[in-house]
Amino acid sequence: MALRKILTDEDPALHKVCRPYTVFDERLWGLLDDMKETLADANGAGLAAPQVGILRRAVIVVDSNDEMLELVNPELIWTDGEQEGFEGCLSVPGRWGLVKRPMRAKVRAQDRNGNWFEVSGEEIVARCFCHELEHLDGHLFTEHTDRLYTTKELDALMERE
Repeated sequence: MALRKILTDEDPALHKVCRPYTVFDERLWGLLDDMKETLADANGAGLAAPQVGILRRAVIVVDSNDEMLELVNPELIWTDGEQEGFEGCLSVPGRWGLVKRPMRAKVRAQDRNGNWFEVSGEEIVARCFCHELEHLDGHLFTEHTDRLYTTKELDALMERE
């Protein structure tokens, strides 16, 4: 396993549509392992393959039990409700935006061996599903917010509330 470099929002790779996986082999397994290690090191909630320069449909999301879910070729199949909150991204370091997302979401994906499964999440997990899957289509959370806040500005806002 190895840490991968996380690309930032000006990198063209983050604005491209990713290809699906059709081969489930050691290359994919190594990528998933590296992404998990990279995500843990960055202390993030999710990471998509294009964020580490791989234009393929794979993401890691931390679930409500602090377990890392591997989602290969994921599809958002159901959402419900709405939440609004501040969102950040490892590819947009030090910036936060107020974003509306579903309160609940269900994803259909394949595991590292190609087996299909479904997983649901609420609140932050639903937010992460939506955020990470958007990366696979070349989109960033910054498209959903009117203003980006610095960490200092966000801390000041939270302190007032």
